[in-house]
Amino acid sequence: MTWRAKADLLVVGTGVAGLSAALRARELGMRVLVVSKEEVSAGNTSWAQGGVAAVRPEEKDPGDSVGKHVRDTLEAGAGLCSPTAVNSILGDGAAAIRRLRACGARFDTTSGGRLARTREGGHSAFRVIHAGGDATGAEIQRALGTTASAEGLPVLERHCVVELLHTENGAVGGALVLDHAGRPGVLRAPAVLLATGGLGQLYRATTNPEVATGDGIALALRAGAEVADLEFVQFHPTVLHVPGENEGRRPLVTEAVRGEGAVLVDAHGERVMRDEHPAGELAPRDVVAAAIERRMAETGTESVYLDATRALGSALPDRFPTVYAACRAAEIDPVVEPIPVTTAAHYSCGGVVSTVEGRTGVAGLYVAGEVARTGLHGANRLASNSLLEGAVLGVRAAESARHDLARVHQGRARPTPERLPAAPVVDRGVLRRIMSGHAGIERDGAGLDQARTALEAASVVRPLRTRGEAEDAALTLTAHALLVAASHRTESRGCHRRRDHPDTDDLHWRRPNPLRLDASGWLIRSAPEETRDVA
Repeated sequence: MTWRAKADLLVVGTGVAGLSAALRARELGMRVLVVSKEEVSAGNTSWAQGGVAAVRPEEKDPGDSVGKHVRDTLEAGAGLCSPTAVNSILGDGAAAIRRLRACGARFDTTSGGRLARTREGGHSAFRVIHAGGDATGAEIQRALGTTASAEGLPVLERHCVVELLHTENGAVGGALVLDHAGRPGVLRAPAVLLATGGLGQLYRATTNPEVATGDGIALALRAGAEVADLEFVQFHPTVLHVPGENEGRRPLVTEAVRGEGAVLVDAHGERVMRDEHPAGELAPRDVVAAAIERRMAETGTESVYLDATRALGSALPDRFPTVYAACRAAEIDPVVEPIPVTTAAHYSCGGVVSTVEGRTGVAGLYVAGEVARTGLHGANRLASNSLLEGAVLGVRAAESARHDLARVHQGRARPTPERLPAAPVVDRGVLRRIMSGHAGIERDGAGLDQARTALEAASVVRPLRTRGEAEDAALTLTAHALLVAASHRTESRGCHRRRDHPDTDDLHWRRPNPLRLDASGWLIRSAPEETRDVA
């Protein structure tokens, strides 16, 4: 290995979860080192449009409460949320907003100076705080990034983590990393926090940026941690559809547009959600996405339309400038014409199994944000709970690491490997076609088996000498884990829909679906320990 560095806490990822953790760890006196595959601002957080769902007790609203927010989250989660986790995380929402504002985040306000709020799908009240109209994630990323820079937080940009290292007693103790020139190095740290975001690049069309390659899932699995509920991939109902441009990241049309009255219609002008759900366009995302997919199949079209001309009209450019700019770039004027929209992979509801303090089952390894499976989301994420979770869990994970380092002896580091590891790799284009064809919004057992066979046939074991190879290896392992999880869950629930098992089976499947790697590197089921705490 050509270079080395040390820290108390190594943070992998620079979104809301990673930077919140790094800044809190610095406050606690820890030596922190942050790793980012691209620039600090390149992760999922910057692309989040809608806002942060949080109830603030100091701004009393007779129509809302933390309890109502909890109930909405449990309903969206379709019976798989942990009530303990939901109450714990959402109850810390007000404190998270205060911390973000203390870092300089500027949220939109009313003429009276109160925080402006909107409503999104699945919410029973106007509790979604936003910034720049529809640029909430970008504003949070700006504020945290500016604070990190001002405080001199060390960030290794354009560095890729290839493998986690262990100590002699099995705890995580650092990472093997490739720098911007592809040179391997060793980062030693008795605590490693994965805040790597999601896995949207498994699919041909996604709202996620190019860096969302499931790195944290793969790193954690290979380090001995459990993952759970990877079958629950939330597809966003409304991304901008441009004919011939449906590969890679697609522009999001935030749910808040529907929250302010826009309606979904098909190619014939018929309402898509009229008879689908009592909440219509504001039904949970899995319901809306599935309805759109069915309507496109029925009409033989590649999109439906989001009509905001009556609800917003000339107000749309000021209220939703990001959406407006994306539409105009595609030569669409949403002020006077409906927006063509389709579905795309958006958010992973499962992830690395962790407590609400960010601890995993492997000593020294912590997770926060989308990569974590805390029990907050269950089978389907409630809109705008993700930025909140990242802000809350990032801080808590840093505090957990500081507490554990003061009490637990991690052991001596194992000798550094002489060479970079090797792993099965599937060409990214081939993998995306397989996953989109067989593991999208609707699946069945035959298709999932076909996808697993196709991935195995296309796999080639390669040394992970480049960032691209490391990412493709992460995608390959994550895809296998998702397919195994989706094959195991023989029911339909939330954003996991099986054509061959259309009913929800509470008797057998109202529980987590955990996986781990055995000593030979095979994915196997783990015994679920949280069955008693789902609702």
